[in-house]
Amino acid sequence: MSSILKETALLEDTNNESFWMPRNYQRTVKRTQDSFQVCNDLVVCFQERARVERQYAQHLSEWSSKWKPLVESSPLYGSLLQAWQCFLTSADRLSALHASICKSLVSEDGDRVKTWQKETFHKKIFCGFRESQDLDTGFSRAQKPWAKRLKKLEKARDNYHKAARKEQTAQERETHAQGNPDIAIEKQRKIQEAREEAGEETKKMRLRYEKVLEEVSRYAPRYMEEMECIFDQAQEEEKKRISFLKQAFLSIHRHLDITNNDSVKAVYGELHHALMSINEQEDLRWWRNHRGPGMPTDWPQFQDWIPTEKPKKEKRQIVEKETPLERRRGVSED
Repeated sequence: MSSILKETALLEDTNNESFWMPRNYQRTVKRTQDSFQVCNDLVVCFQERARVERQYAQHLSEWSSKWKPLVESSPLYGSLLQAWQCFLTSADRLSALHASICKSLVSEDGDRVKTWQKETFHKKIFCGFRESQDLDTGFSRAQKPWAKRLKKLEKARDNYHKAARKEQTAQERETHAQGNPDIAIEKQRKIQEAREEAGEETKKMRLRYEKVLEEVSRYAPRYMEEMECIFDQAQEEEKKRISFLKQAFLSIHRHLDITNNDSVKAVYGELHHALMSINEQEDLRWWRNHRGPGMPTDWPQFQDWIPTEKPKKEKRQIVEKETPLERRRGVSED
């Protein structure tokens, strides 16, 4: 018995959640409103990811700048030194790449979503959006006649069930009264009449209930057609939103997926080439020729003594200066 009650309750809950029941179309209307907020959340989400990319780019650049002078002054040499330096130059190139990813997420992907959001959703003066308001109006107009008939049907059903319960109670009283010597004949007759009146009322309410149900059933196809027409419009708009957001996600993925980025492949390809170019024989040869026995040198040889000539002193010419008095005398004699 309990399982039957549970199944009945579950069926009623499912029916109450059905799209066709009054006001349940609001979930479809709200979906349109929610899409606007989804755009806001999407922009904020990947703005934060852009900050992560920017910070990572800064950390790479700072790490490279810190270690460049240390590596250059390290004891390593030759191809080993070049390989270590290649890690730092690769970091600089990756830093620039992640900085460009940050820029793309904000200025390209974020701006695209904002532009589409502005073009797709048109705010009303007071609140809400024109798109969701149009859906709500369409659904409401299509459902109003149905809801009116459904309310009438529920009232007819309740009246029938009420009459049926009253008839059942009358039948139970009649059954109890029959053959009971303590109940007078006249009272038993009245109980029987009450049961008969209750039965007539039940039949009357049942016929009315069936009539209203038939009316509702006749109207159902028209109601479904009009509701599905509005719903299809909502689905078409949602299809456009899903398609756009799919392309937006693919664009974000393209910017974040560095595994297929040609620049990244080139960076790590060159780094791998530098590592594979480490050559112990060449490094040892370089050390031998620049720091070891291979370095050129002038071995000690006998050097004869060569006398050095003293430089000759030049005679200084003494120039006598004429006095002003002598210059005046010379002029006067002329």
